[in-house]
Amino acid sequence: MQRCHRLKKGADFQRVRALKQSWAHPLLVLYAAPNDLDVTRVGISVSKRIGNAVARNRAKRRIREAVRPLLPNLPRGRDLVFIARAAVADADFQQLSHAVEALLRRARLRPSPRPSPDTEGVRR
Repeated sequence: MQRCHRLKKGADFQRVRALKQSWAHPLLVLYAAPNDLDVTRVGISVSKRIGNAVARNRAKRRIREAVRPLLPNLPRGRDLVFIARAAVADADFQQLSHAVEALLRRARLRPSPRPSPDTEGVRR
């Protein structure tokens, strides 16, 4: 992820969390707030509850990689903060990617997938 797409300053993290727009998932919590820029920035917070420094850095890298391919399709002018929950340490990458996508859909930052024509009208 490019440097211009990252939230770095503690004040930015606090501003996003202060607006109290959040969505929760068992693996992550997403906070979102508008910014006055033409770019969407992402911040990742991993507490010491996740584990030692190696485990925390691994969690950050995995979350960053789950967000990276979705970033070009997100609306511009938003700051996003992902906060890792304890379960993220045991989750595989596919679960983490699905959690990120689900949170972005719930925050209405990513459109919901449309049903394919061949499964339309089929109940399960």
